[in-house]
Amino acid sequence: MPNRYAYLGPEGTFSEAALRSLPVAAGAVLLPQPSVPVALEALRSGAADGAVVPLENSVEGSVTSTLDELAIEQPLVIAAEVYLPVNFSLLVRDGTPLAAIRTVATHPHAEAQCRRWLREQLPQAEVVLVGSTSAGAAGVAAGEYDASVSAPIAASAYRLTALATDLADNPGAVTRFVLLTRPAPPPPRSGQDRTTVVAFIRENHTGALLEVLTEFAVRGINLTRIESRPTKELLGRYCFSLDCEGHIADSRVGDALAALHRICADVRYLGSYPRGDDRPAEPVRHGAADEDFVDAAAWLARVRADGIS
Repeated sequence: MPNRYAYLGPEGTFSEAALRSLPVAAGAVLLPQPSVPVALEALRSGAADGAVVPLENSVEGSVTSTLDELAIEQPLVIAAEVYLPVNFSLLVRDGTPLAAIRTVATHPHAEAQCRRWLREQLPQAEVVLVGSTSAGAAGVAAGEYDASVSAPIAASAYRLTALATDLADNPGAVTRFVLLTRPAPPPPRSGQDRTTVVAFIRENHTGALLEVLTEFAVRGINLTRIESRPTKELLGRYCFSLDCEGHIADSRVGDALAALHRICADVRYLGSYPRGDDRPAEPVRHGAADEDFVDAAAWLARVRADGIS
C-alpha cells in the first residue's frame, strides 16, 4: 500500500505544492484536508502517514493553528521542512476582464501579502476572505466569485486563467512548511540540522525567558526562531516555541535540552531534521563541539575518581 500524506487543502494550495516538492510524495496518495487541525488529526488517527502544513511566513509570521497543535495536542514530530516562494496569481474564469471583477476571494494571509496590489489594481472589488487560497479558486470555478488570489498551481486544478501573476507586495516572500509524522527516532545528523522544541515554564516569574535563553547561549547554540504562545490554561500562562541550529545528537544541543527539562515544567521535543533553507549554520564555537564535551566529561570523571585535575 502506498504511503498517504495529508495536507492543508483543498487541491491547488501552496501546501500541496510543498508536499509535491518532497521525495516522499512520489507514488504516494495525497489527501487534501480542510484545515490544519483536521490534517493533523488524520495523521494522529493513522488515516495518514504524514502531514504537510504551513508553520511560518516571512511576511505574516507564524501560523498559530500549527503552533498550538504542536504544543498542546497529541505529540507529533517534524521530519522535514520546505521553504516555498510565495507567488500569487489572480485567477479568473476564461474571458473575464479586469474591469469586470467585483469580488475577489482569498485567504487572510494572502490578502495581507497582496493588499496594496489589490487596492491599486482592483479598487472597485470586494475582497472576500475564505479558508484557503484554493477554496477561493474553487469558488471562482463555481461562479461564486469573479476572481481569486491563489497559488499558481490552482489554475490547472480548477481550469482557470491567470489574469495577473506575481501579485505579492513584498517580492521574495517565503513560507516555511513542515512534514509531520507520528513520534519516531530522529534521523541521523546531516550536518545542517535544526531542532524544534516547546518549553513550558514552571510559573510566571522574573527572568523566566532569560533562564530558557541562557541554556542555549552558554552552549553557543544559535536560536533561529522563538515566540510565546498561551497554554490555554490560565491568562498569563505561556509556553515558548523555538527552533535552534543543530541536532539532538549533538552534545551541546542534547545538553541544552536536558537543562531545559531540569528547569521547566515540561519540554516537548518536536524533532531534529535537515534544514530546508540555504543559509549556512553558525560555526560551532570553541568549547561547544562534541569533542569538548567528551573531554570535559573525562576530566570530571578523573577528578571525581582520584582528585587530580
